[in-house]
Amino acid sequence: MHLDATFYAFVGLILFFVLIAYLKVPGMVGKALDARAEKIGNELTEAKRLREEAQGLVAEYQRKRKDAEAEAAGIVAAAQREAEMLTAEAKQKTEEYVARRTALSEQKIKRAESDAINAVRSAAVDLAIAAAEKVVAAKADAGAQNDLFKKALGDVKARLN
Repeated sequence: MHLDATFYAFVGLILFFVLIAYLKVPGMVGKALDARAEKIGNELTEAKRLREEAQGLVAEYQRKRKDAEAEAAGIVAAAQREAEMLTAEAKQKTEEYVARRTALSEQKIKRAESDAINAVRSAAVDLAIAAAEKVVAAKADAGAQNDLFKKALGDVKARLN
């Protein structure tokens, strides 16, 4: 038999495989692969849990956002209603104020008109009395004046009794 390089390479290969089997390298490689597979599986499980947790948080924040938007819409609606009420109240108060001021002005005008009419009447009466005195004084003599005075005095006494 020839002992050439091929034979020694073959013997070296067999010794290598025996040494690998003796040192239990395939078991160690299997354990290492199993440990790595388990680590990857744990990481995937953790990633899945984190993803589910993140989705829960997203859903919760979206719900909170919707609640906040609904609350903000309610606040805006309440503010609009309050503004409308305040506007209506201010308009009503303004109209009442204008009506009161108008009525007060009309009363003042009526009072001034009445005072003016009374002043004109009083002046007219005073003027008529003065004119009547002049006419009576001019036309009546002393005897007629005494008769008129006595008659007027008698009328006053009759009315007082």
